[in-house]
Amino acid sequence: MMDRLLNVRDLKVSYGGINAVKGVDLYVNKGELVALIGANGAGKSSSLKAIAGLLTPSAGEIEFTHLQTQKLPAYELVRLGLGLVPEGRGVFKRMSILENLQMGAFLKKDAKAFHQKLEEVYSYFPRLKERLSQLAGTLSGGEQQMVAMGRAMMAEPKLLLLDEPSMGLSPIMVETIFDVIRNLSTGGMTILLVEQNARLALQMADRAYVMESGLITLSGSGKELLQDSRVRIAYLGE
Repeated sequence: MMDRLLNVRDLKVSYGGINAVKGVDLYVNKGELVALIGANGAGKSSSLKAIAGLLTPSAGEIEFTHLQTQKLPAYELVRLGLGLVPEGRGVFKRMSILENLQMGAFLKKDAKAFHQKLEEVYSYFPRLKERLSQLAGTLSGGEQQMVAMGRAMMAEPKLLLLDEPSMGLSPIMVETIFDVIRNLSTGGMTILLVEQNARLALQMADRAYVMESGLITLSGSGKELLQDSRVRIAYLGE
């Protein structure tokens, strides 16, 4: 049996009178890369924010590391090992690259472990090491995405949530970011990926879910969904 790291049951999220997420069931096993795809407004980011503790579900259960977490604040989830790279990157723009990375490691007390992790982040994003003192707000969108991912990696999360990591990036930068995601997954990191680029997400996903109008409508392995005629027509432009 694989270790189920995240288990979401009948998740519902509302904004005022609008039901953005209408009863979602999904799970992520340790070591998996699971993708959640769908059109704009499908409820993908709302689901991820609820899992991360940034939104309070109106109903349902979220179990992370075998603990009920749907009522816990985001900072408690970070302590439990949940890492988030938010949509829009969310870097601290008036802080340097190094300071942003340090913020990701604020729970670390071991200086040696901190520097080891910092070097690991540099190995994925050598461009960051070249510009450590540069303010994050002066970076390009792709470079800010590197900072956001590096910051999350510094916390050594048990589960990494990625919310639209390719949004607004050039094709070359998208390729760079997805190469890093692929390498992190190959290295054993557990990842839940929300992504509009369905083809890229499904190509690397162990499993995937398709979300439409607040509900999961399809699920299966990444390869299975790539071949599904409904997915090909709706999301792959075929």
